[in-house]
Amino acid sequence: MKRVMLAAAVAVAGLATSAAAEKAKSLVTILTAPEPQTQLMAMVLTMQSLKQGAEARVLLCGPAADLALKAAPAWATAGQPPKNMSPQGLMQKIAGHPNAKVEVCAIYLPGLGQGSEVLLDGVGVAKPGDMAAGILEADTTMSF
Repeated sequence: MKRVMLAAAVAVAGLATSAAAEKAKSLVTILTAPEPQTQLMAMVLTMQSLKQGAEARVLLCGPAADLALKAAPAWATAGQPPKNMSPQGLMQKIAGHPNAKVEVCAIYLPGLGQGSEVLLDGVGVAKPGDMAAGILEADTTMSF
């Protein structure tokens, strides 16, 4: 009897573990901070989540959306310690990842008086309804 109960417990635990493993975690990173070090840390944590199997969506708003510009300010492209990596450089790697999406806020480009042609390849413009749904569905939301 003990063997049957032990086998059943092991089987149930295995099913729970495999179900959890099958469901990919999802992450939304909302970045508005103007400081390059904060921006880079947001990108580092997002990239680490991707490396651990998560799906990631990044929303860049305000000063942080400047990371998405082809003609980005020098602070966006300057290397940060300890690995001399720039916020924009890591954001571009995330944008190129198959399980990631990088977008600027819907009001960012109109505020600049520009169109999407000023954005780096792989960066889109968020649709508020879609972004809201993504935030509500995400397992985790980080905001910087």
